[in-house]
Amino acid sequence: MSININDPASAQLSAYELRQLIRHDKFKENTSGFAQGCVQGNIVILPKDWANDFLQFCQFNPKPCPLIGMSENAGDYLLPDLGKDIDIRSDVPGYRLFVDGTFKQEFTDIKELWRDDLVTFVLGCSFSFEDALIADGLEIRNISENKNVPMYRTNIPCKTAGRFSGETVVSMRPMLAKDAIRAIQICSRFPSVHGAPIHFGQPELIGINDINKPDYGDSVTIKENEVPVFWACGVTPQLVLEQTKPPFCITHSPGKMLVTDIANSTLAVL
Repeated sequence: MSININDPASAQLSAYELRQLIRHDKFKENTSGFAQGCVQGNIVILPKDWANDFLQFCQFNPKPCPLIGMSENAGDYLLPDLGKDIDIRSDVPGYRLFVDGTFKQEFTDIKELWRDDLVTFVLGCSFSFEDALIADGLEIRNISENKNVPMYRTNIPCKTAGRFSGETVVSMRPMLAKDAIRAIQICSRFPSVHGAPIHFGQPELIGINDINKPDYGDSVTIKENEVPVFWACGVTPQLVLEQTKPPFCITHSPGKMLVTDIANSTLAVL
């Protein structure tokens, strides 16, 4: 089944309908722009004996790791608080397996990898605040160019928690300066999905040497008079996991999120 965000029928898929397509291997693409109005989440799955340290890491670093849900008990793979019939083993378009901090393989289903000691964390995603920006008339370049959002490693340190430490990963969207200011105003209302940008303008100040070569995702066009605007990104845990080296970990593939039934509007802080 071919699904394109520019196809009105595809854009109108509900979160549940999209998850069913993902579960049955009929959708394996980036989820940006789909199930508009619904919260999308980054995924981290860890053994129980690493879970408390990671929970504290999220609490210490709410910008890159805004926690919106987690499994109630170790071994639980259903997440009823986040949506109808969500099975974390099959309802994400792409998963990445890390062993001792080293990336091993990508999967579209992790049922064969599932263990009774695993704890799932779902972190807020920038795709959620994109809806609010679009509703205000701002262009989101990665959506208009049908690409994955560009993401970069930075020199911005995260606060250490237990065994977890590392630097922040950011996502970037180019904008005119006046639109960047408006984006700050809009996104400040959404702290559960990364909140306001953490930097805009000179990328070298945060350790990015080449804006046209993202570490994750795709390069997008930056037009004349536009500035790069950077948000803390939920791919941060993947970098931290590479440095911390837990014996076993599963994350989402960059750009391929868990699409929940939660409405973005419920996360807004008035």
